[in-house]
Amino acid sequence: MDKKYDINDLVIMKKNHACGTNLWKITRVGADIKIKCVNCNHEIMMDRLEFNKKIKKVMGDKNE
Repeated sequence: MDKKYDINDLVIMKKNHACGTNLWKITRVGADIKIKCVNCNHEIMMDRLEFNKKIKKVMGDKNE
């Protein structure tokens, strides 16, 4: 079962980033998913399978 993610969705990851937050924004969706830290703007890309293992919760689209 594959979950549905959209660009600009805010997600909470299981582990905190080095800057201290675990809140990320999805910036690219495809075979790989690119996420951006909302605190320090660091971007990482990971495959969808790895992302599904590391995600804790999808907050939805919270446009600023």
